Amino acid sequence: MTGFSTARQYMVDGQVRPSDVTDDRILDAMLTVPREVFVPASKQALAYLDLDLDVAEGGATRRCLITPALLARMLQAAEIKATDRVLVVGCATGYAAAVVARFAAEVSATESDPALAAKATTTFAELGIQNITVKTAAAADGDAAGAPFDVIILNGATEIVPTGLFGQLKEGGRLVGVFGLLPPPRATLVTHSHGDFGHRELFDASAPVLPGFERVPVFVF
Repeated sequence: MTGFSTARQYMVDGQVRPSDVTDDRILDAMLTVPREVFVPASKQALAYLDLDLDVAEGGATRRCLITPALLARMLQAAEIKATDRVLVVGCATGYAAAVVARFAAEVSATESDPALAAKATTTFAELGIQNITVKTAAAADGDAAGAPFDVIILNGATEIVPTGLFGQLKEGGRLVGVFGLLPPPRATLVTHSHGDFGHRELFDASAPVLPGFERVPVFVF
C-alpha cells in the first residue's frame, strides 16, 4: 500500500466503520476515492484526519470537506439507490460528489466559489468520473434546471430552513444535512411525501455553515 492508500484504509476502519456505517457501497467508495487529490497540495498530509478540512485558497470564505464519518453517516441515512439522481450542495472541491458518484446514477454538484467549482471539474476529469455535472451557484439556489432530484446532500450546515431546496426534491425524495436552527446542531433527514415535507433528527453533528445559509442576525434594542 502507498502512504495515502494506507491512510484511506485507516480512515474507513478508524473513523467510518465505528460510526455505525455498514453500507458496503459507501465503505467501498471511501476506500477507492483518493481524498488527497481534493485538497491543496500543502494540506494533503491532513487529507484523512477526522476534521473539517478547509480547501479554500486565498479567499476570505472558509470552504471545507466535512469529516469523513459525518459524510458517510449522512449518505447512509439518504439510502441512495443505483438509479437515483443526486444533488450535492456546496461541493467545494468535489470529494463528497465523487463518493456519491460511485453508487448513484447521476450527480449534480453546485459550488458558489468559481475557482473551487473549476477545481472540482478538473479533478473529476483526471479521475475519469463521467457522471457528475458541476455548476457554479449559491447553495440556496441548488440546481433548479436539473431538478427534481431523488436525493439532496448538504456538504455543510445550514442555520436556516432551506425551503428553496425542498422544492427541488422528487416525490419520495430525501434531503440530508446538518441543521443548526437551534442548538445543538443535528444531522436531519427531510422527506418529501404526498406534497408535504417531514423532518427527522438523526444525530448530533457539527459542520461549517454553507455560505448563504447563515442565521440572519436579530437586533435587540
